This record gives sequence, structure tokens and C-alpha cells, in this order.
Amino acid sequence: MELRKLGRQGLQVSPVGMGCAGFAGNYGAADDEECVRTIHAAIELGINFFDTSDIYGNGKNEQLIARAIHDRRDRAIVATKFGNMRTGGQRGLTNGRPDYVPVACDESLKRLGVDVIDLYYQHRVDPTVPIEDTVGAMARLVEQGKVHYLGLCEAGAETVRRAHRVHPISALQTEYSLWTRDLEQQMIPLLRELGIGLVPYCPLGRGFLTGAVKRAEEYPATDFRHNDPRYQGENFDANMRAASVVRDMAERNRATAAQVALAWLLHKGPDVVPIPGTKRRRYLEENVAAAAITLNDDEVASLDAALPPEKVAGPRYNEKLMAQVDRS
Repeated sequence: MELRKLGRQGLQVSPVGMGCAGFAGNYGAADDEECVRTIHAAIELGINFFDTSDIYGNGKNEQLIARAIHDRRDRAIVATKFGNMRTGGQRGLTNGRPDYVPVACDESLKRLGVDVIDLYYQHRVDPTVPIEDTVGAMARLVEQGKVHYLGLCEAGAETVRRAHRVHPISALQTEYSLWTRDLEQQMIPLLRELGIGLVPYCPLGRGFLTGAVKRAEEYPATDFRHNDPRYQGENFDANMRAASVVRDMAERNRATAAQVALAWLLHKGPDVVPIPGTKRRRYLEENVAAAAITLNDDEVASLDAALPPEKVAGPRYNEKLMAQVDRS
């Protein structure tokens, strides 16, 4: 696959990456051995971009990736994150203090079994710490050779601009898909002005855009979707109707709905690299094949018109998690 550039600092990755949060059981039970085999299969298929975080499985996700890539390090670009903490088993605390940044980095390096982290993100912006202080500490990691490139996750436009003044930011990771398009008015133009790549997570709307989903109450309490407002009640019904256009277009193109949703994202620009997550090789192969699907201008416009933000029912997070999203 032809590589895509994230930022202007030299980072190049496969057009479709792999989000590894699901390996930690966020979306149902995961089998470690199958997860390792899936990562190996991804590498063989040309994926070189793997995304994790120190919060996924409280570090176990990083350890799983270490198992998978230890003899394939030269073929794996590893991105991980820090600063999104758990209290009492629940997310809800951020930590961007400069003294914590190197501690978190060293712990991730150890769990990943690598000498350098390719792309290091602040997972959530800490509202109590100036972003200049946090990114300044991250920049020192680059100077020390512990990190190659810097990124931010779920950061607002002004935060991104201020951070980029301190040290070049190569990528912003945030939710973006046909399901969640609030970046389009302000954020995407800013990223292109500054030369920052976009890494959309949940590019399939946590599975909703595939059509192969159930109502929130049908998922176990440990599954993220159990508490997802868009999976609940009337929201679920409205969203299934809105997403039907993706399934219809997939049928006409002899593709899957997931492939159409990913192809739409890939058509949004060469600086966009979605990271769909999957624990199974079958879906992995579908995701990789999306890079070869060509949507014409009319098809892209049709999808744009069918799923504007006002057509999607419910917020993308519950109130507590939305409070962690930086909107500055």
C-alpha cells in the first residue's frame, strides 16, 4: 500500500492503521492469541501503524503489542498515549503535569519492549496544566531520543495551535467518521494550515456504520456500547435509518458497509489515516481492502448529504466522558 504522511516531520504510515483498544476487552472479550495473530496478519497485509494507550487494559494492551511485534519491530510504527487515567476503575482523571510525562513514557517503553516510541500522544488534555508545559515535557522526550513524533488526542483548535508553537505536532487523533463530523468546519482546515495529520478513531462508529450491531442493553455492562447514548432507545432506531445509506451503497459497490465508510474517510484527503479496530483477521482483511475502493464524487456527496451531524441522534459519549473532550 502507498504510505501516507502524518505531519511534516517525516512520519509515514499505511493508509489504514489498526486501533488496538479492542484487544483490552472494551468491546467484548478478546482472545490474546488471536489478537497476536491478527497483528501478525496486519503486518503481512501491509499495515504498519498500530495504536494503543497505557490506559487500555491498564498497560496490558501495550504488553500484548510487545509480544506481537518483538521480532517485527522494523515493520511496525507504534503509537501510544498517556494522561487519561482511571480512578476506582473508571476513567475521569487527566494528568498532563510535566513531571509525570517522562514517568509515563518510561513505563510505556518498558511495557512495549522498545527503545523508542514512534508517535506519542497526550491522550486527553489536562485542563489544569497549560498545554505549553505538557508539550514542552513531551518535546524533551524527542530530544532524549525516547520518542520520534508528537501527537494530541481529542484536543480543541486553540489547544492544537498553542501546542504546535511549542513543538511540531505530527498528528491529531480524534473521533471522525460519517457518524461524527464535527471536525469539518474548524478543525480540519486548521490541521491543514499547520500541516498536522488526522488519525480518526472509531471510523466505523463503534460498529454502527457496519449495521452489525445490537441495542445498548443487549451488550454486557463491560462493553463500551452498553452505555453509548447513540445505541439507546429512539436514538438507536434513528441512527439505524440514517446509516442505511452506507449499507445501500455497499451493496451497489459489491463491498461491505465498513469498506464504504472507510473509503469515504480515505477520500477526505491524503493526510487522513483511520485506525479501525478489530480482534479478528476476517474483518482486518476487509479493512485493508477499503484502501482500494474508489468512490466517485457523486457517491461521496451522497454520503455527505445523508449523514450530516444533525441526522445522527445522541451525543457520541455520555456526559461524564464528554467532559473530558477539550473544546477550547
